[in-house]
Amino acid sequence: MAVVAIGVNSPAFSPSTFSKAPSFCSPVSIAPPLPLPPPSPPLPTPSRVEPASEEKEGPVLSRKRPARLSIPTIGLAGFDEIRAREAGVEEVEVREDTYGVYSKRGRRGGHLQDRFSAVAGIQGDSKQAFFGVFDGHGGAKAAEFAAKNMDKNILQHMAGKSDSSIEQAMRDAYLKTDAAFVLENASGGTCCVSAWIWRGQLVVSNAGDCRAVMSRGGTAEALTTDHRPSLESEKERIEALGAYVDCCRGVWRIQGSLAVSRSIGDQHLKRWVIADPETKTLQITPDCEFIVLASDGLWDKVTNQEAVDLVRATNVSANLHSPFSASKKLAELSLRRGSTDDITVLVIDLRRFIS
Repeated sequence: MAVVAIGVNSPAFSPSTFSKAPSFCSPVSIAPPLPLPPPSPPLPTPSRVEPASEEKEGPVLSRKRPARLSIPTIGLAGFDEIRAREAGVEEVEVREDTYGVYSKRGRRGGHLQDRFSAVAGIQGDSKQAFFGVFDGHGGAKAAEFAAKNMDKNILQHMAGKSDSSIEQAMRDAYLKTDAAFVLENASGGTCCVSAWIWRGQLVVSNAGDCRAVMSRGGTAEALTTDHRPSLESEKERIEALGAYVDCCRGVWRIQGSLAVSRSIGDQHLKRWVIADPETKTLQITPDCEFIVLASDGLWDKVTNQEAVDLVRATNVSANLHSPFSASKKLAELSLRRGSTDDITVLVIDLRRFIS
């Protein structure tokens, strides 16, 4: 499940470290130079040890479960918790049978701030899983925190709940994640979109402008609403609480700052930028082919139907032979169209989860 290309920090180089003032000796007692010893034989060249196939140094970290091994899948809190903070992280690739992930740092520069989580086989049930995409802003701390904790909080609040209380359980889990991150006293925030597959149902929640789009018999069906200040209901809610919303260079912002109206974190705007998710629940039926979870780096350049069409074309109609290939092609399409934002795309084969 998910996590990166690794940049290795090295100590700064300074020429002054090696330069010293020249020393002099008296010419009175200079001994003749001693003969040099014969050169030592060359040392044997050590054999090269390749890193494990799941973690290789370089511009891309690609993970894939070894073939024919039945190993319980565990959650990956975004990428690798330490390596994600290193410079040089540019791409993340995850290949699994039921889902695939591709994450790419944007051309704006800086570090990749997107994170994601994928947890399959929850409580030993192969039909139960959690997936999430987290689009960080103002740093990656909030996205890392949400990716690491959201599934645990959802599982805790879903325990013993009936189908009728699913939406309240999701809301409680999002708010708990937000409150816990605020206690970290860290800056920044993150938009979230999550998909919880449980008892043959698909439970999709979001806060912010990450989006979930499902293919139903080849037709794109948006399962979330982008929470932005330009949305009339969000604008009215924010202004009723005393903040202002204005448009600067074509982008609507709260207090001239944030371009999303819901998120985890963003403590300095918490009065107006809430973590309450919108949740939609539906039964997974045979016409529910796959779902695409992605950050706005994809959706700002690719329409919902274009995304569905490309996934189907990549995988021969609705038969998902390679969710990862579809994820990468979607990100590459957005890049060709001029996206400069971080892009994370997660494609899930829903037919694998039909009860």
